[in-house]
Amino acid sequence: MIAYLSNGEIDRTRWDECLSEIKGINHYPWSWYLDIMAPGWEALVDDDYHSLFPLPCFRKFGFNYIATPVFLQHLGLYSADGDRARMVQEFVGYIPEFYRLVDLSIGQPLVAAGFKVTRRTNYILALDNPYETMWVNYMTDCRRNVNIAHRYPQEIVDDVRPQEVIALFRSTIGRRAGVIREVSYRRLHALMDHCITAAKGKILGVRSPKGKLLWGMFIIDFSGRITLLFTAGSRKSRELRTAYHVIDNLIKENAGSGKIIDFAGSSVPSIALFIKSFNSTETSYYRLYRNSLPFPVRLLKKS
Repeated sequence: MIAYLSNGEIDRTRWDECLSEIKGINHYPWSWYLDIMAPGWEALVDDDYHSLFPLPCFRKFGFNYIATPVFLQHLGLYSADGDRARMVQEFVGYIPEFYRLVDLSIGQPLVAAGFKVTRRTNYILALDNPYETMWVNYMTDCRRNVNIAHRYPQEIVDDVRPQEVIALFRSTIGRRAGVIREVSYRRLHALMDHCITAAKGKILGVRSPKGKLLWGMFIIDFSGRITLLFTAGSRKSRELRTAYHVIDNLIKENAGSGKIIDFAGSSVPSIALFIKSFNSTETSYYRLYRNSLPFPVRLLKKS
């Protein structure tokens, strides 16, 4: 039987034990990630914690709502076995009605009464083959840009501090990426601190000869999956093709490991083309939307 659990009722040990039995999942549903990026999260679970459905929930203007936070691409149903297509339909049906707004990205397709469902795109790259094979499979423009990047001395460093790369992100693409609220940056900083301390992630960067950060990327390397959570680059880094250089080097270092690079997707056509140029594979996730806020508040939360 499916039960709704408030944050304090969730047994995090049993929650993470369930996730540890599921192959190939990303880091988003783990309790440590949710505690940082969606504090106060709640959940739907079955009786024995065999199936999980996290709910990143918040409260504003007196209304309870569910929303997918920035830097948390998607959640959904997590189960080690069973008919997931049927189960996700059932779990979505148990989302409490007191959530007056639901704007949740999930990993499974579904049709749910009362919800609008929209497909979104992600890209992954399996690191099963040797680097030479992966290099040949890059698009021609990608190989050309990597070769251009190699004409310039660009040392990849891992001594970048979280506040440095966050500052670069804020000053370049933060607003265009929809990251506006100060709390989002505080949570991101806390996440980076946790991952670096726990050896679950790191920051890669390239500096100018004078030490100024030209380009940076925060990656989470966890459970066989390398997620490029966000990148930030200056105009100079675009001229130097720095992003091509660093990602090609990351692929080279991990080629043949069996890990997966998760590019964390993009709806921006130019960025999507850049991601696809490394011969990445397109995958899907889905936005689940329901708005039962009263008029006129619902006008502020249109899909």
